[in-house]
Amino acid sequence: MIIVSNLHKSYGSRAVLSGVSTAFPAGRITSLIGPNGAGKSTLLMMIARLLAPSSGEIQLDGRSIATISVAHYALRIATLRQSPGFQMRLTVEELVGFGRFPHHRGTLTSKDQQAVDEAIAFLSLEPLRHAYIDEISGGQRQMAFLAMTIAQQTDVLLLDEPLNNLDMKHAVQIMRALRRLCDEAGRTVILVIHDINFAANYSDHIVALKGGMLCFSGPIDTVISEANLSQLFELRFDISRTAQGCLCNYFKT
Repeated sequence: MIIVSNLHKSYGSRAVLSGVSTAFPAGRITSLIGPNGAGKSTLLMMIARLLAPSSGEIQLDGRSIATISVAHYALRIATLRQSPGFQMRLTVEELVGFGRFPHHRGTLTSKDQQAVDEAIAFLSLEPLRHAYIDEISGGQRQMAFLAMTIAQQTDVLLLDEPLNNLDMKHAVQIMRALRRLCDEAGRTVILVIHDINFAANYSDHIVALKGGMLCFSGPIDTVISEANLSQLFELRFDISRTAQGCLCNYFKT
């Protein structure tokens, strides 16, 4: 489990996060939701140790992450940032292989290659294995970067807006893959997401931020309500629940 306690982040006099305390359950998908500028990506990057908090503490399984070496942390936490990019000309397989660097620190072993093959197969990317990432579609490229993150074989995956600029098909493919990672492999997934319907239908847990502060958090069934979402987004919501899932309608309400 990841626990954040009284977390603050400021840039000069501008507060980005103010006193955020919450928990991210192990083996579950947690969606970070909220309006633009709420501090979602900032919180995720602090958990990733790519951004230092101004004050407060983050714990992984009861231990402050500040006391964990960077090398060991990379074996526990994998991070996929917004709009990742490589300037080098790489095939999909070569890109996925980068996910194994925390393990081999140099040359891929047979165990590393097996992890690469498994990640490619998991996301059904075999037909694109030898394709160059600058010659495939944006959705396919995002799947390749996700495969790289999966190949790292960490307990926790941190994903910053993995559905950004994807069409419906690729967005569903990625969310289904994350659901399988959680259900079949016991991975913990924390993602920043703007589509409330994807969050409501694929997540187990929600952490909602607004104005740099925690608005609400908890299991999907208890926190996805018209009152909570209306307060968070300042829109009127009409929520319908069926056997097929949950629809959070805010278009013409």
